[in-house]
Amino acid sequence: MVAVEQYLKPELAAQIKRLDLRAKMVVRGFLQGLHASPFHGFSVEFSEHRRYAHGDDPKDIDWVAYAKTGKYYVKKFESETNLTGYLAIDLSKSMDYTYRQQLTKLDYSICLAAALSYLMIQQQDPVGLITFDTKLGASVPPRSRRSQLPTILSHLTKLQVAGETDLASSINQLAAMLRHRSLIMLMSDLLTDEKSMLNSLRNLRFAGHDIIVFHVLDEAEVTFPFQGMVQLRDPETGASQSVRAADAAEDYRQTVASIRARYDKELTESRIDYVPLDTSQPYDKALMEYLLRRRGR
Repeated sequence: MVAVEQYLKPELAAQIKRLDLRAKMVVRGFLQGLHASPFHGFSVEFSEHRRYAHGDDPKDIDWVAYAKTGKYYVKKFESETNLTGYLAIDLSKSMDYTYRQQLTKLDYSICLAAALSYLMIQQQDPVGLITFDTKLGASVPPRSRRSQLPTILSHLTKLQVAGETDLASSINQLAAMLRHRSLIMLMSDLLTDEKSMLNSLRNLRFAGHDIIVFHVLDEAEVTFPFQGMVQLRDPETGASQSVRAADAAEDYRQTVASIRARYDKELTESRIDYVPLDTSQPYDKALMEYLLRRRGR
């Protein structure tokens, strides 16, 4: 794994600040137009007030808002305004792979997680961090205070890959620990048992939680740029196979495209956001494109 510190400080911090400047107007418009968005509550500006209704305590009226609008508004309680976010990062060995990109799949996920943390904390939404391989690992409890960002970044700099993946089991463990409606932002290459993973994600969604699945693959895992004889090895099991690149390339690409299409269909039907990514895409641009797609629905 490359030294992720170079992406988290100071270079990544500068990139995240640029992302915030670029994203601000899009995120605001996105929130206004998508009240059912999993990012509802992402901005205090659009979610901290609601119209005064019969039965509300007059003591809760915001007179500053009344002076500006001539209408009665009350401030929402924290439970009404905030959606707790959890960044869930896959630490299985397969996440340590890169062919010719600067970032491994784990590095890319770390950068994406840092950006999402920054955006949520800027908007005063609680966010925490969870890691997993065959089971849940280290975690940072969700907080919305400013000191949460350096806490999360500190943990991100120390992440290392471990063993194999049991995504379904990890999701089930996560579901058991959640006590309130939450936003789960999952980052994984999804190299796990497909059926059990999909069932676990559906159960998590059925429990009332919002989910975004960032499917992170290496650029080579999508494009298959190899030539000659290629030794393909499973990083988690160690199993390997030799193939002739010219013979395998087209079938391989079609298989990956089919897997992505199937995940898109299955997850979308369950009202789970599916975001296919590869490490050749700048993570900030990929995040912006996702928000734009959400806004356009």
